[in-house]
Amino acid sequence: MLVSKILAMKATQGVTTADPDITVADAVAELAAQRIGVLVVSADGTHADGILSERDIVRELGRHGPSVLERKASDLMTRDLQRASPEDDAQDILTRMTEGRFRHMPVERDGVLVGLVSLGDVVKSRLSEVSMEKDALTAMVSGY
Repeated sequence: MLVSKILAMKATQGVTTADPDITVADAVAELAAQRIGVLVVSADGTHADGILSERDIVRELGRHGPSVLERKASDLMTRDLQRASPEDDAQDILTRMTEGRFRHMPVERDGVLVGLVSLGDVVKSRLSEVSMEKDALTAMVSGY
């Protein structure tokens, strides 16, 4: 399955972005309000400069305490991003996420942010494919 199909199947379209200069406290409030685990940090709303995840925040809270909440999102964000294209195969994305030990990947077309896929999105699409394959094989074997 292609990443473009995964994006089309998602319940909510678009990507929640945050300005690099917002405080971590404001980022936490946005994560809670949106019930999401990651914000794409973007100065212009169309290019991914980084990703700020719950894990990034918790890791820094553990190291430096509550003062982290006063820092900027850009101070904590992951800058070295793996990026996907809408034409990428979901299996390749799953492999990259597993090997890189990360759960979210921005999707870009010609350098412009068009979506975000999570490990859960990719696994869900793969389970759907496997279910359809099972149904097709069952129908073939039983003669339907």
